[in-house]
Amino acid sequence: MNKPDPALRASCEKLATEAPNPATADLGRLASVDPVAAVGLMLEADRGLLDALSSASIDIAAVARAAATALESGGRLIYIGAGTSGRLGVLDAVECPPTFQVDDSRVVGILAGGHGAMFAAVEGIEDNPEAGARDLAEHKVGPLDLVVGISASASAPYVHGAIAHANSAGAATAMIACVTKAERGDEATLSVRIPTGPESLAGSTRLRAGTATKMALNMISTLAMAARGKVHGNLMVDVNTAGNHKLLVRGRGLVVQLVPCNPDRAAALLNEAGGAVKVAVVMGRKGLNQKEAQARLDQVGGVLGDVLG
Repeated sequence: MNKPDPALRASCEKLATEAPNPATADLGRLASVDPVAAVGLMLEADRGLLDALSSASIDIAAVARAAATALESGGRLIYIGAGTSGRLGVLDAVECPPTFQVDDSRVVGILAGGHGAMFAAVEGIEDNPEAGARDLAEHKVGPLDLVVGISASASAPYVHGAIAHANSAGAATAMIACVTKAERGDEATLSVRIPTGPESLAGSTRLRAGTATKMALNMISTLAMAARGKVHGNLMVDVNTAGNHKLLVRGRGLVVQLVPCNPDRAAALLNEAGGAVKVAVVMGRKGLNQKEAQARLDQVGGVLGDVLG
């Protein structure tokens, strides 16, 4: 494994995400003597996160559009990172199949250190740029893919190595970080910078930076899927109703709402549609059978609104 670059480590010490936060200087004492005040201190410190995200809204939207384009063209949305940043990418990726009924090979989360690093810290791997490149190479990244590197400080060599490999493979690339480009640059085509500033616990980027990163990923995947017709209004119409009882009940409720009809009729439609909410809705609204409803949806790329008018 490569040794960390001393110059990079020195530059990390000067990043805003590493600086002590004067507003939370009393955190340790308050945690013992007044936990409620300590909670208030952390909440106050987090109050500016929405402003930080808002400042990056144009860039977040650009990554969402790039993700939709990659998925539409047959490519993949691939998140890659180390530590908390990488785990957040995995978390967003694994939620896409049940939420949007997209194949788990289309939205991928790669975590430095592999599967085991999801449940136990694997230190040091983030310092290895070759490992980032190797992990992407194993996924045969190519021109149809969008690779999103995630690094709170934009300083993880593992992520920079992954971005470099993705660029050389012709993939679209993006970086999500919580420091400005002036503090630490990157070579990605798109760069989302969410200036979250000092953490309540100095240097613990699982806190403010982690929260902001999760929110950005939520928007990227949700808007990418919405752009591909997997959302109708603000309804989860491509939910995998076979996933569990809660999702089945949610699917029936959607059919009740969109047809509209009573719960028994919704259950019958959903059963005939093989659990596909959009198909069931088209059947109920247009008086079609399952094959006819599916054909209508296929003609318009699965966009329910285009069938319903």
